[in-house]
Amino acid sequence: MTAIHYDARVVDDVRRAQIYAGDIHVISPRPAMQALTEWARELLVRGFGDDDLEMLQHRVPVERFVELFAPIKPRFIHHPQTWELICAVVEDMGLDPRATYLDVPRLRGVTSHGYLSSGVGYAFPMHRDTWWAAPMQQVNWWLPIFPIESGNTMAFHPAWWDRPVENSSGEFDYYEYNRTARGAAAKQVKRDTRPQPRITQDPPPLDTPSVRLVAPVGGAILFSGQQLHSTVPNETGRTRFSIDFRTIDIGDVKSGRGAPNMDSAPAGTSLRDFRRVSDRARMPEKLALAVDPRRIAFRKAVFQPPASLLAELAAETAARTVAA
Repeated sequence: MTAIHYDARVVDDVRRAQIYAGDIHVISPRPAMQALTEWARELLVRGFGDDDLEMLQHRVPVERFVELFAPIKPRFIHHPQTWELICAVVEDMGLDPRATYLDVPRLRGVTSHGYLSSGVGYAFPMHRDTWWAAPMQQVNWWLPIFPIESGNTMAFHPAWWDRPVENSSGEFDYYEYNRTARGAAAKQVKRDTRPQPRITQDPPPLDTPSVRLVAPVGGAILFSGQQLHSTVPNETGRTRFSIDFRTIDIGDVKSGRGAPNMDSAPAGTSLRDFRRVSDRARMPEKLALAVDPRRIAFRKAVFQPPASLLAELAAETAARTVAA
């Protein structure tokens, strides 16, 4: 049975064990998380050129929304300031920076009433992150940027925590997806045609109870990558913007401690995406090979953002440092 913990006063080792057993943790606003959401909000306002972002979809054509949103996402994801703020969140929550590894965060925008449900605004159907080659030790962190409600949050489906769901993850190759599809989100406006793991069970498990958690801005929801979850169909009239990132503990990877694998069979692993909080060191290659023995160049295993973007962000960061 899944338990929901609110501001549980436990050390991270205990919290991870609970999450690996299917529990979910809800964290109240904390200064480090508020700083991260404020930074995301700053980039969104600057990129869209509009203060009322939640209602923007009602004022611009969807093609213009995509044109504006597409460059904001990678700017947030790869900005050095974003990395520093997420590291501050992780350390504030008591995780060991020498044992904790982070992947790059995501900036999501889920519009209302089907205005945009693909590409940069992809509304995820019911899924487990492990179908996408996430390690069983992955802990997901989800933070709303603006106030949310039950009609535009996420839904969890805990009845399927320890029950397999028929899916197509066995046909999914993470490395191939990074090579051909991950960078093509902005081209998917009317329909998302990228190959992605999906439920194949007939009928799909849609009639089981779901749990919707409404976290405050500056707070977070923590859950396992093995937890079956989905985007709630947004009919609130407002676009929901959120941040998510993932952590893993290298000690758990080495020991095999993690969530149970109920039904995931993708090719590849996202372990190489993760870098150590203390010094940004890469995940040891031998750990990735233990999951998938295919020897593959790092640049082919991990999605590579444009070098021009990284250079631009580095120059911007240097200028901010000088100005400060």
